[in-house]
Amino acid sequence: MPETAALLRHFEAMQRIRSFEEEVARLRGTGDIVGSVHLCNGQEAIYVGACAALDLERDAVFPTYRGHGWTLACGVPPRALFAELLGRQTGINGGRGGSAYFTAPEHGMYGENSIVGAGAPIAAGAALAATFDGSGRVALAAFGDGALNQGAVHEAMNFAAVRRLPVIFLVENNHYSELTPIADMVRIDKLFRRASAYGMPGARIDGNDPEAVRSAVAEAARRARDGEGPVLLEAMTQRIVGHYIGDAQHYRPAGELDAAAAAEPIGALLWDLLSAGVAQSEVDIVVERVRREIADASAQALADPIADPSTVLEHLYA
Repeated sequence: MPETAALLRHFEAMQRIRSFEEEVARLRGTGDIVGSVHLCNGQEAIYVGACAALDLERDAVFPTYRGHGWTLACGVPPRALFAELLGRQTGINGGRGGSAYFTAPEHGMYGENSIVGAGAPIAAGAALAATFDGSGRVALAAFGDGALNQGAVHEAMNFAAVRRLPVIFLVENNHYSELTPIADMVRIDKLFRRASAYGMPGARIDGNDPEAVRSAVAEAARRARDGEGPVLLEAMTQRIVGHYIGDAQHYRPAGELDAAAAAEPIGALLWDLLSAGVAQSEVDIVVERVRREIADASAQALADPIADPSTVLEHLYA
């Protein structure tokens, strides 16, 4: 069992992501945030555990479009993220990117990608560069279970294996490829087994346990830095919200959401903390501190100036 101080840090980081997403859902409901939004409630342990294992001053994270949690776990301030979602000048991309295009390379977060699986070959490119620049950088590509069927992901993993690149391929297996169960998409739903076909190690881990994720990613990063090549990790989790805001989730069988809510990572970690002797009052202080932080960040972002539409074509490349 890790020290309670480490568990409390994980708990606070996961609570920050959960509170942020709940506030995003509220702002989307009021119309302050517009456009497509994909929340990550229930998957927070993956982001927190993985980022705790990386050196974000040199490593590079390439998440999928469900990337709010990754961005927060990388250390980006919530106000800048709210401002981006709200189309404010103070957003991390000047209010131009919105929910699916968060980018903050100064925090080791090299951009979401709304093209399914497209982060994998980009991460392989960053890992290839690391073999020349002497940085010791490890690249991590995160994507959903459905993305593993994309041709670009296959090519990235094959290339990374052949070149022994320092890259970690992390599958966030929340059991659904958008609205379709992964079991209906593939013949063998233990996705980590695909690693053997590329000649790389693969493992399935508990994606609801931040320490399990941290340990697995730390070992994968060690192998990568030692020149032993890529790893495929399949982190098992469940989202406790729809695929997107507005998803009625009619495709989910009765009782599944209740079971997912009972196993979700924040509640599970809370139980571990209390079992380890941490007082409920200490946990309550953390929750209240995060609640105030998120409320203040949201209010400040709402008061920030709206991005100037006359600059909308700036910073575009084709």
